[in-house]
Amino acid sequence: MKRIGVFTSGGDAPGMNAAIRAVVRTGTAQGLEVVGIRRGYQGMIDGDFIELGPRDVANTLQRGGTVLLTARSKEFMTPEGRAKAAQNLRDAGIGGVVCIGGDGSYRGALKLVEEHHIPIVGAPGTIDNDLYGTDYTIGFDTAVNTALDAIDRIRDTAASHERVFFIEVMGRHAGFIALEVGIAGGAEVIVLPEDPTSAHACAQVIEASASKGKKSSIVVVAEGGYEGGAEALARDVKLCSGIEGRVTVLGHIQRGGSPTAIDRVLASRLGAACVDALLAGASGVAIGEVNDEIRLTPFKEAVEKRKDINRRKYELAKTLAL
Repeated sequence: MKRIGVFTSGGDAPGMNAAIRAVVRTGTAQGLEVVGIRRGYQGMIDGDFIELGPRDVANTLQRGGTVLLTARSKEFMTPEGRAKAAQNLRDAGIGGVVCIGGDGSYRGALKLVEEHHIPIVGAPGTIDNDLYGTDYTIGFDTAVNTALDAIDRIRDTAASHERVFFIEVMGRHAGFIALEVGIAGGAEVIVLPEDPTSAHACAQVIEASASKGKKSSIVVVAEGGYEGGAEALARDVKLCSGIEGRVTVLGHIQRGGSPTAIDRVLASRLGAACVDALLAGASGVAIGEVNDEIRLTPFKEAVEKRKDINRRKYELAKTLAL
C-alpha cells in the first residue's frame, strides 16, 4: 500500500481535524502518500480529491468542524453511486481509506468493503457517543462541555427568577450527552431515550424538589427522550401540574467550537491507529479506545450492537438530585 485516502462524513464533530491531521502525519511518517477526499461520499463519487502533506494540516488541531467538509449523498445510497466511488478510488491509486464519522458513515464504508473490496477502517467521529466498540467517540467531550457551559449560565437565571428550565441537548437515539451534562450540571431531572419518563413523573420530581426548599430546577432533556422534545415536555408538565417552565434548545451549538484536550488526544490516537491498522491489513473495522487500549471492532458489530448508557451514573444522578 503506497497511497491512502481520508474523509469525514455525516455530522461534524469537534476533533475531526485532529484525526485528519494524525492520519496525514502518521501516513507520511510511514512513507505513504495521503489523499483528502472532500465532502464525504459525495466527494468520492465526484472525484474531489486533494493531496495532503504534513504542512497542509498545520494549525488544524484546534479547529472545530472539518477541513475536508462533509455532505449527505443520496447517490451513494445506490449501487451505481457506490460503484462509481470505488472506481474513482482505484483510478486515484488509493489502496486504503480512513473513514471518520458515525453510524451512517460506517454503514456506507461497510457497503464499499462488501461490494467492492475497498480496504477501509473507521474512526468514531460523532458527538453522540453511541458507537459500540469504543468508550468515547471523537467530539463527545467537547459537546458535553459546550452544553455544560450553557447550562451553568441558565442555572444562574433559573436561580435568580426561581424558575424551572427545560434544556434540550442533542441525542435523538442516545442519552449520553444528556446524562453526562445532567450530572455535571446538577440537573434535578434527566430525560433519556433509554429510560422514557412521563410528564407526570417529571412534575413529581420538580414538586418534590420544591418541597425540600429548592427554588429552581433544571430538567435536561435528550432530544429523543420525550416525543416532541423539551417544548412538548414543558407543555405537558404544565398541563398536568400547573408548573410553568422556560425552554432552551441548545441545538447545533454543541457540534461547533474548538475541541477539548481530551478530544484532541483521542482523535490523534485513533487517527494514527487507523493508519497502523490499514498497513497491518485490516479492513471493515472500526478503531476505538476501550479501557485506554486500542480495539478493532467489525463495522457490522459497531453499528448493530447497542451501546447502553452507564446505569450506575444514571442512578447516581437521581441520588445527587435530592
